[in-house]
Amino acid sequence: MSKTPVTPLVPKEGWHVMHLFYHVDHSAWSLFSEDEKRLAKTRLTELVQEIRANQDTHLLTFAVATPKADIGFMLLTPDLHQATFFEKQLTLSLGPDVLSPVYSYLSQTERSEYTTSREQYAAETLVAEKSMTEGTPEFEAALKEFDDRMEHYLQHRLYPVLPDWPVVCFYPMSKRRSGGDNWYSLDYEARRKLMAGHARVGRTYSGRILQLITGSTGLDEYEWGVTLLAKDTIDVKAIVYEMRFDEVSARYADFGDFYIGMQLPLDELFRRVCL
Repeated sequence: MSKTPVTPLVPKEGWHVMHLFYHVDHSAWSLFSEDEKRLAKTRLTELVQEIRANQDTHLLTFAVATPKADIGFMLLTPDLHQATFFEKQLTLSLGPDVLSPVYSYLSQTERSEYTTSREQYAAETLVAEKSMTEGTPEFEAALKEFDDRMEHYLQHRLYPVLPDWPVVCFYPMSKRRSGGDNWYSLDYEARRKLMAGHARVGRTYSGRILQLITGSTGLDEYEWGVTLLAKDTIDVKAIVYEMRFDEVSARYADFGDFYIGMQLPLDELFRRVCL
């Protein structure tokens, strides 16, 4: 019997993102023979390689630092059908009872509505701040530099390639909608100015923190997923603490649970979680 083709569920721009967290059931694992354990770990290793071989697909593997979970995956891929298929394969990879899902989060890479536009940069920065004259070679060169920088920024937001930095932090968040602290009752310019201050704090951590904001309104219980990659946990702690004093966070943000992981190759990951 021929299979009915399934139309891919690929967004007009960006990729689907899944954060997946599992507990290891060591009782179920202990029932395996040594050969079965070796086969199961080989199966997961080959599966990770197969998933990573798919076009525009990235898969991070990490050990979770606390008993909230044992193993975490961050999967980025365009097609939601494929993402779901990969998730089911990962869940069952060590055997049907070994990996138990404890938390998951679905989102999409997206552009920011508060990104400075070409017109805003020309008027607010080049003319108002730097006193450049529109149409001059100096003005046009500065505008071209801005265009190139923003193209790179947008490419990273929508189609990121994430580094193998050891620290992975994930948490979901939403903007508050209560009383006088209703983010959505503010007009666009007020929100843009607040977010500009928020972004200035983030830029001070360039080279120490790589931040990926993914949208989840209508996809999961919060409105965004935040992934921070770092080389040192102190930088994760510092940026989150400093941003708490920014009005965007202090007044308007609600956060979910934080998950801290250590990005590891699979052979070391198996040792770390006692498999």
